[in-house]
Amino acid sequence: MEPERYFFLHLQKTAGTTLLRRLRPVFGELEVYPGPSDGPLPDNVLLVEHLEARWEARRDEIRLVTGHFPVCTTEVLGGSWSTFTVLRDPVERTLSYLRHHKELTPADAELSLEEVYEDPLRFRWLVHNHMVKMLALRREEMTAGAMTLVDFSPEHLVRARVALDQLDVVGVQESFEPFCDALAKRFGWELGPPQRSNRTSDVPVSESFRRRIATDNALDVQLYEYALELLANRGPVRP
Repeated sequence: MEPERYFFLHLQKTAGTTLLRRLRPVFGELEVYPGPSDGPLPDNVLLVEHLEARWEARRDEIRLVTGHFPVCTTEVLGGSWSTFTVLRDPVERTLSYLRHHKELTPADAELSLEEVYEDPLRFRWLVHNHMVKMLALRREEMTAGAMTLVDFSPEHLVRARVALDQLDVVGVQESFEPFCDALAKRFGWELGPPQRSNRTSDVPVSESFRRRIATDNALDVQLYEYALELLANRGPVRP
């Protein structure tokens, strides 16, 4: 019999790295992907083909898969998975991503957040309706994992909502500890005390820029509102 396996849909800048730090002691290094033998960043958290290769090599060991992989990646790997994710207000998530990019990219350190945002490829790869993309992508249309270029339509929002309904545990970054409590209760895990990681310093931005982000990522805004309704109506754990 296959062991119970877990897929953490790690949406960028939603406290996923902090959660992973709390999950690793639950499983141990060998049972978590990516582990020390699974290659360097960013390949091991972005490239589905890299994950596939490591899955073939370590299938008997891995029980928890994490990374910036669309949820349809579970179909690529096959088998049965318990799934969970954390969402975040799309404007705040985007601003956090932009700040993080500036801190990690010396060549862009002097750019404004608006200038980083306006890079067309970066926007389409990693910003534009990121949360909807990660939930809505179908296996047959996924060409580059999280960086798959998508011509978004209302259907993608419908798909993302359905996928969110089907996840075993759902939370939002703004209520992170209640999400962790629900995760621990659902799966019987001891996640330890609260932690913080990958925090970026606030940078003042105009209200017009915030409105622009919300408009550009309208599907993500609607998905986030749906997630809040889901949590209010049924709670974080799928019945």
